[in-house]
Amino acid sequence: MPQLAVAVLGPDQPGVVARLAQVLLADGGNLEDSSMTLLRGQFAMTLIVDVPRSADDVRHDLADVATSLDLLVSVRETSPDTDDLRPPATPYVLRLHGADQPGLLHRAASLLATYDVNITDLASRLVGSVAAPVYVMNVACDVPTSAAVDALVAAVDALAGELGVEASLRPADFDLL
Repeated sequence: MPQLAVAVLGPDQPGVVARLAQVLLADGGNLEDSSMTLLRGQFAMTLIVDVPRSADDVRHDLADVATSLDLLVSVRETSPDTDDLRPPATPYVLRLHGADQPGLLHRAASLLATYDVNITDLASRLVGSVAAPVYVMNVACDVPTSAAVDALVAAVDALAGELGVEASLRPADFDLL
């Protein structure tokens, strides 16, 4: 059965998840993985679904819901799980917070890329007041077992000092659902 990646973006509104799931279920789909969030009134969701229909067919089937709810929908075939193709890695969490300024995400992501760290989940928010916004970022990432972790931690500390923010990189604690 083909595996599809479905990405959806649009205004937040009640029932959007139910409507999308209804179409995928009617297509015979089995939802494997999903991630959904609201960002300042915008709904964003990514799904991995096994479905006995082509990407074009599913895209067509979702078109009415997309139009009626003003959603952007992208559907593409994807490969089955490719975790076995990635180099061995250990899960870590990077936490960063400090005065908002342009380039915080770029600088942190670029530093991680320098060490071949794969970002697996990222969430950031502006908190605080309008007069003094604080940027908060949490990054789940896979650090290759071959990486020089002490050097990476030192580089994160140096970047935090350079940017005038607080940052830490630590092994991830696993929570059970």
